[in-house]
Amino acid sequence: MLSRFALPARSSGARLLGAQRRLASTKSLRETLEDIIPAKQEQLKKLKTEHGQTVVGDIKIENIVGGMRGLKAMLWDASVLDPIEGIRFHELSIPDCQKVLPAAPDGKEILPESMLWLLLTGQVPTPEQTCQLSRELAEKGDLPKFVEKLIDELPQSLHPMTQLGIGVAALNHDSAFQSAYEGGIKKTEYWTHTLEDCINLIARLPALAARIYRNVYKPGNDLPAINKDLDLVGNYSNMLGYGNNKNLTEYLRLYIALHGDHEGGNASAHTAHLVGSTLSDPYLSYSAALFALAGPLHGLANQEVLRWQLAMQKELGDKISHDDIRDYLWKTLKSGQVVPGYGHGVLRNPDPRFIALQEFCQAHPDLKESSIVQLVNKTFEVAPDVLKEHGKTKNPYPNVDATSGCVLYHYGLTEFKYYTVIFGVSRALGALTQLVWARALGLPIERPKSFSIDALQKMVQDQKN
Repeated sequence: MLSRFALPARSSGARLLGAQRRLASTKSLRETLEDIIPAKQEQLKKLKTEHGQTVVGDIKIENIVGGMRGLKAMLWDASVLDPIEGIRFHELSIPDCQKVLPAAPDGKEILPESMLWLLLTGQVPTPEQTCQLSRELAEKGDLPKFVEKLIDELPQSLHPMTQLGIGVAALNHDSAFQSAYEGGIKKTEYWTHTLEDCINLIARLPALAARIYRNVYKPGNDLPAINKDLDLVGNYSNMLGYGNNKNLTEYLRLYIALHGDHEGGNASAHTAHLVGSTLSDPYLSYSAALFALAGPLHGLANQEVLRWQLAMQKELGDKISHDDIRDYLWKTLKSGQVVPGYGHGVLRNPDPRFIALQEFCQAHPDLKESSIVQLVNKTFEVAPDVLKEHGKTKNPYPNVDATSGCVLYHYGLTEFKYYTVIFGVSRALGALTQLVWARALGLPIERPKSFSIDALQKMVQDQKN
């Protein structure tokens, strides 16, 4: 995959190829997709025609009654989650992405815009294309006045995730897809209007999320205007009031880029796909996804990790040994609770996102010396062995939530309930890009077959007879 981005040799033919590549490097995101979509449509058509009857898995009763866990039944082209290797975005691992995806001019971490481009096209954008996309998002980032008024009138006590879902749903007032569909468009044009909605929504999420943060936690503070020369996260950090903290801005870039997609089976991505399959526009589809993300078993996990770590720190004091942590882990497990931040529905190794965030911490002296970050590291050194001995966890290793919230807390963003909003800004990258492809590929409405308990028992009995 990476060989696609190697420099050409200095022959005349290669110079021509280089000129073509330079020309390609100036194409917009929509122009790039217009080139890619026909080939992908033909690939899917051939797969359906020639291999439609190929069996890729067996359905068992445990799949049906166990939340369809592990069931191979969904098309999601941007990322694949391997239990051992972790996530790959169009075949690129997280370390690959960190090497080839453009960063901000003043930073080193992946720009979410470059991840957005990769997820949509399967191609690594040039710095020029990334900058162009950043500019487009900034120019489209202002909220409609009626949405500002709506958010400002919500009660301060309403959970930030509820407010985010309400705001995203209200933005459907300006949906290009809904307007075009009502006016009558060809199915082949669905993806273009879906793309327009998705780009507009991603552009507006920072202003919406920052307004919610201001209203709930910093009422009365002025919100800075969007700076057309800043990238998506540069503006988001600035509107949150942390624009002068370069390290936090860089962390948010990395966090949002890496959280952008984690294949399609997770609850929020699957919800967006399901609702979108009814031809609901991207605003309605993603608002539904956000309410899935708000659940304690999904997006709220990072705040629960931090709450648990701080409770341990409060109980054990400043000088915490590995034995102290081991005892606290057993105390948690014996009380019937899980250890937050450990285990994953698919992964069977430490989450590569966790490793990437830990490497970020090790590269910044202030984080390396942080007591809460040090506690995360020590817990990682002890927890897997305890969980293996306990024997009830399929994956005794940390997931990304084990460290993500602790860095935010260190930099002063200490409002736990807001953390999932940041996750919601991030997850839009994957969920929305796949709505574009679902429409481009003409995927049908999702409609699995359900069974009653009696029907399942009859099927089992029939097989025995």
